[in-house]
Amino acid sequence: MSFDLDTWTTERRRRIEEALERALPSEDAPPPTVHRAMRYSVLAGGKRLRPLLVIAGAEAVGGTAALVMPTACALELIHTYSLIHDDLPAMDDDDYRRGRLTNHKVFGEAMAILAGDALLTLAFRLIADNGALVSDPRVLRDVLTTIADAAGTPGMVGGQVVDIESEGKTISAEMLDYIHRHKTAALIRAALVVGAILAGGGEGAVAAIRSAGETLGLAFQIVDDILDVEGSLAELGKTAGSDERKKKVTYPAYHGLDASRAKARALIEDAKRELALLGPPAEAIRALADFIHVRRS
Repeated sequence: MSFDLDTWTTERRRRIEEALERALPSEDAPPPTVHRAMRYSVLAGGKRLRPLLVIAGAEAVGGTAALVMPTACALELIHTYSLIHDDLPAMDDDDYRRGRLTNHKVFGEAMAILAGDALLTLAFRLIADNGALVSDPRVLRDVLTTIADAAGTPGMVGGQVVDIESEGKTISAEMLDYIHRHKTAALIRAALVVGAILAGGGEGAVAAIRSAGETLGLAFQIVDDILDVEGSLAELGKTAGSDERKKKVTYPAYHGLDASRAKARALIEDAKRELALLGPPAEAIRALADFIHVRRS
């Protein structure tokens, strides 16, 4: 029987949306403006890929969505904060995100910065809250360090720094891989890994999931690069062609579209092979890998 990804994601996304609604401060809680800004971006929709990966990582080693839901929501908050800040005039200067005006276009630059700061801070509060659902406090330490490293200068922030500094310059293929593996892949890898850690996955299982997550994360960014060339505002929910306008080095710009498509396809297959040790329980991760390859937004 083939795995029904639509049914799996619909049920888990519903639970993620409910949990995010509970986790975010209400719009009239003081100070209300920043809370409205936080909710505006988080509740604007999106694939919820990172929280889905947390859940898939947990289920691959016998855990449940309920066990990891606070951390799943935390990964979505970290991702959303990064988008708010990326869209700022000082960064990518984008007008649209998820099909609507970017946060700073609605609330102003100062409030957008503060909303991103607040989401990042709230994320770590949610991770701490997940400690009540695990019996060994060392598990929470591993989760916190994994996410902090993936989100900070060893991961997403570091990759973004090099990405900014590389605009308009000639860089090596190795540097391009560095940017993508840190700016994007680090948080995707972390999402899978912390789900498995929270669910008590063994060392071999967590290692396989970590390797697959790294591979999937790189594939995700390559597909993102391709979509920026081929997609539209209606499909992407953001302005297409921004990478070329900003003179960013991307996979299609460096290797060409055909080679980029082939690389993404090969990485997806590699990731699925890396999950062989886990057998059928990892089917959701495999299906999400295929979704990453064929997505149009």
